[in-house]
Amino acid sequence: MKPNIVWQTDFSLTWGAVSSMRGVVKQVDRELECYDITHDIEQFNVLAASRELMYVEPFWPKGTIFVSVVDPGVGTPRKACVALLNDGNYVVTPDNGTLTHLFYNVGIREVREIDTTVNRYKGTEDVSVFHGRDIFAYTAARLASGIISFEQVGASYPVEEIVVEDYIYLRAKVADNNIKGIVTSVSDPFGSIIFNVLTKDFNQVGYSHGDIVHVEIVHNDKVYFKDDVLYEKSFGYVDLNKPVLYNSSSNYISIGLNQNNFRDIYQIKDGKDWLVKLSKLKED
Repeated sequence: MKPNIVWQTDFSLTWGAVSSMRGVVKQVDRELECYDITHDIEQFNVLAASRELMYVEPFWPKGTIFVSVVDPGVGTPRKACVALLNDGNYVVTPDNGTLTHLFYNVGIREVREIDTTVNRYKGTEDVSVFHGRDIFAYTAARLASGIISFEQVGASYPVEEIVVEDYIYLRAKVADNNIKGIVTSVSDPFGSIIFNVLTKDFNQVGYSHGDIVHVEIVHNDKVYFKDDVLYEKSFGYVDLNKPVLYNSSSNYISIGLNQNNFRDIYQIKDGKDWLVKLSKLKED
């Protein structure tokens, strides 16, 4: 069985870009199947692409080929690459930070720069703005079909040279139950937001379900949210429209409202300058 190709882009589905990429794959090999993560990543947000890959990649079988195209540097000298992960999956992507979460959490065994003199859709040599179709989709299809091996993608280069974001973006330093972190995701369609605090770290410093946690979210010295919040398994443990801390599906601590939209009501965004403080209330 040939490996699946799993896509994500910031292209949206309101025009023909994604369909063109699928067409290239089918021209290479009609048997190849393509599946979507999302095509609605915030435009140019490379770290959002990195994060979405981390949420999805571990749940696909070994040998799956992921294609991630969030590429504000398209047409510049930034590398186009294929990374072989430690778990046996591949990622075809611009080397621009998209591999950050996988680099730290899964590990990258080897990375190769795509040789575009060979692995490029014929007739597009004068196009510099659609590498998603002309290079990434084409290379992924050739790799998935077995036309080329991983070694034939192009020359390898040191894993240490991969462009990655600071580790603090992924994981807060948790030494005690007074935790300082950041908001790393506001992409949940239900409006919950995710902190860079791993659930296992949160629990190891003494938090458990049923605790009341003081939560403060600040941006540029302006407080956007400040309240005492129940930490529980899910939304149904609090009244309608009330906040709850819980373990997100990605195993990071998240906050949301029961049947309402925390992100929109409190106007929360993500990034290193969106600071989060968590502290455990002392029992009387």
